[in-house]
Amino acid sequence: MKPDVVIIGAGPAGSVAAAMLANAGLSVEVLERAHFPRFSIGESLLPQAMEWLDEAGLLQDVVEAGFQHKNGAVFRCGEKESSFDFRVKTATGWGTTYQVRREILDDILARGAARAGARVTFGQTVVAMRPDPVTPSLTVRDEAGVEREIHARFILDASGFGRVLARLLDLETPVPVPQRMSIFTHVADRIPADAYDRNKILITVNPGNHEIWYWMIPLAGGITSMGVVGRPEHLAPYGKTREEQLYALVAESGLMAELLGGAPRIRDVGEIAGYACKVSRLTGQGYALLGNAGEFLDPVFSSGVTIALKSASLASKLVIRQLEGETPDWDAEFVRPLSRGIETFRAYVNGWYDGALQTIVFKQPAEPNQIKAMITSVLAGYAWDEENPFVREPVKYLGMVGELCR
Repeated sequence: MKPDVVIIGAGPAGSVAAAMLANAGLSVEVLERAHFPRFSIGESLLPQAMEWLDEAGLLQDVVEAGFQHKNGAVFRCGEKESSFDFRVKTATGWGTTYQVRREILDDILARGAARAGARVTFGQTVVAMRPDPVTPSLTVRDEAGVEREIHARFILDASGFGRVLARLLDLETPVPVPQRMSIFTHVADRIPADAYDRNKILITVNPGNHEIWYWMIPLAGGITSMGVVGRPEHLAPYGKTREEQLYALVAESGLMAELLGGAPRIRDVGEIAGYACKVSRLTGQGYALLGNAGEFLDPVFSSGVTIALKSASLASKLVIRQLEGETPDWDAEFVRPLSRGIETFRAYVNGWYDGALQTIVFKQPAEPNQIKAMITSVLAGYAWDEENPFVREPVKYLGMVGELCR
């Protein structure tokens, strides 16, 4: 039987889209190359993402999973420190979220999509795609090497860094930013309860090179995800191996080094390089690209999952309408609205690396104020809130405040 919708990838975007579509009564098949649970990076969610988990009927599963709560972020550089509480913001909506182990979160969401009625199959690799406005199709190969053709009424690519349709349809375009990489691991942290607030991610700027930064994400069960991000040429002098580079750099991180010094590593050091990506188009004949399958900016503000879930929410509504016989305007109702938030996050990422946003962050007073609350809203994921001038014209307002802070 031909499914109404085929989704490539069972990560957050794929599972949320699958649940939304299945809840609307459509037949959905999700194709996942890996087997769950499987490790993935991107462990710090933003409060805005909770709205779309709730919309998909998957929020309660996440709430009951026992993940580490998250209510904000702490930024440090040397002795300078600035804390942002996501509950003190101008946007309405969630002010708290979770810091998660993605192998657990993604498995929970995929199971939730299956419970909603989607068919989720693992060990499936998409090797070809034929766009068509009515009946697009995929060639899929299983782990035994057996291939099959799947015809659907619509296809969503939620393959993340796999970028399946971008590769198969030659949609990838150059990204005009320096390529960076992240090196990371998990440790058994042993952080004393009075030494650091586990409800906040810690972002630390390398005191000698503001383009190098570190994350410390406390997870449930006394585990912490730690990593460093920078250009490969900036990280190379710190050692011959990724492990040497990671630990030599962490030694320069100040508080993070104090909190994690001597913490035993519980997973191998990993790396992701050249993660920034962009495509020439997000939609085509019978398909659309969700989340990282279309574009990924940078991990600094943990925007990846938020953008992925926003894209899943937008696309699912349009797929439902299209399959009911309407003719939605995918550019006006998907590409442009999604891009609006992406461009907001892009302004913040660019501001981080050119130093302007770091100046703003470290000049903010501890007590609440309107400017800080508006910036906090974006850091909490509310990058589509047009009432916020730091969303409506992010480059302009970040530039103005940056100049005042200097």
